[in-house]
Amino acid sequence: MVSSEAVPFSKSGGLADVTSSLSVALAALEHDVRLILPCYGSTDDSACTQLPYLVEIPVGGNLEAVRFKHRKHNGVSVYLVDHRWFAKRKGIYGDTSFAPYADNLLRFTLLSKAALALCKELEWIPEILHCHDWTTGFVPTLAKHDLAKTFAKTTVVFTIHNLAYQGDFPRLDLLLSEIPVDATIFSGEGIHRRVNMLKAGLEGSDLITTVSPTYAKEIQEEQLGCGLQDLLRSKQSHLFGILNGIDTEEWNPQTDRLLEDHFSIGDLSGKAILKRKMQSRFKLPVKADIPVVGMISRIAEQKGFVELCQGSPCALEQILTDLPVQMLIVGTGDKAIEEKLMTLAELHDNLSVNLIFSNEAAHLVEAGSDFFLMPSRYEPCGLNQMYSLRYGTIPIARKTGGLADSIVDIAEPDGTGILFDDISGNAIYMAVKRAIDAYKTEDQDISTIRKRGMGIDFSWINSAEDYVKVYQKTHKG
Repeated sequence: MVSSEAVPFSKSGGLADVTSSLSVALAALEHDVRLILPCYGSTDDSACTQLPYLVEIPVGGNLEAVRFKHRKHNGVSVYLVDHRWFAKRKGIYGDTSFAPYADNLLRFTLLSKAALALCKELEWIPEILHCHDWTTGFVPTLAKHDLAKTFAKTTVVFTIHNLAYQGDFPRLDLLLSEIPVDATIFSGEGIHRRVNMLKAGLEGSDLITTVSPTYAKEIQEEQLGCGLQDLLRSKQSHLFGILNGIDTEEWNPQTDRLLEDHFSIGDLSGKAILKRKMQSRFKLPVKADIPVVGMISRIAEQKGFVELCQGSPCALEQILTDLPVQMLIVGTGDKAIEEKLMTLAELHDNLSVNLIFSNEAAHLVEAGSDFFLMPSRYEPCGLNQMYSLRYGTIPIARKTGGLADSIVDIAEPDGTGILFDDISGNAIYMAVKRAIDAYKTEDQDISTIRKRGMGIDFSWINSAEDYVKVYQKTHKG
């Protein structure tokens, strides 16, 4: 596994959870899994040992000296790339999410070259090289052009976690990366021609996966193809969608270490207690009979906040005014949308907006809410809908990507949530209204729907077994 982040070492988003959880699940299936990622300034490397290897990586016009640190994590051998470009920085991709480092092309070229160099130092040549997202996009190219043919029998797998992030850089920057120049590395034409690390990864890989079956289809169409739809269609026979799993130990309503109270399919009384505590903590009126709709999200266009907050009155205002409901939002992001949400919260005592990033708060909101709203414009996989289902919190979601693959509408006999098709304020309003109507009139059915969702197995072992099947499709050994 080659990745720019993985828990518990580094995290900026879902990529870190997926990379780590998949690696651990594959190790549990008795595969020899080794994971390489950078050692950032924020990485806790106190349990690591320094390896004796020193490799010199040609990049940026110099030979950069790279060392490696190692530790075992849940059956996985983890190797950290020790270099000042990672260790001396405050962030992973930038000091903030809005200010990426100018030398990210060089930083993640260094990661790609270091990953292959370490394999040689260890004299351990993997059967599978599994690369994750644009930051590892040069690994397939470098493996293919390796003069020693070290990786001739290695299958290269590339996973798209979010096609919108492509590692796009000025084409002249490629000269500093010192990798073989190949037309597949570029996107665009003429003066618009640029280095595209994600495209390089897709072009050079033997197999491509993405994080849900529906997203695998969506990215082959113009609307969500982000300019790479033609390439992805040409590779559709080697493109597979595998739904992510979740960490069912961390996210377990019966044992959750971040909750004071617990509950199960057989006894939901603890959920009612947590709802009261959640309402009190986030300054909502403590009312057992009023349904709470939670949102834990980046406050961004992708997540449907424009459709939720645009216009006067906006969909969120209409929900708060027309429906017997409380709304609870936790997250950070776009400043203009944050300001709009805070203004609405001052006007409506049934809206609580909390501009924080807190794992503990996320667990409480998932456990205490009655419904969970995900009106995403697109969602490659999504994890919160799975957390919600596991905690008896019924998702209200747009029918896209992994949301479509993990939620069954309550109109069906095996329904677990509420799905809607259009991305509009009215569609969001009508979906929430439908949820509230079901809550008010069919209380026993709501309990049945909760329990049905709680019984679904979203563990990583299922997903890992699907990855093994994909690995075996072009096994070169």
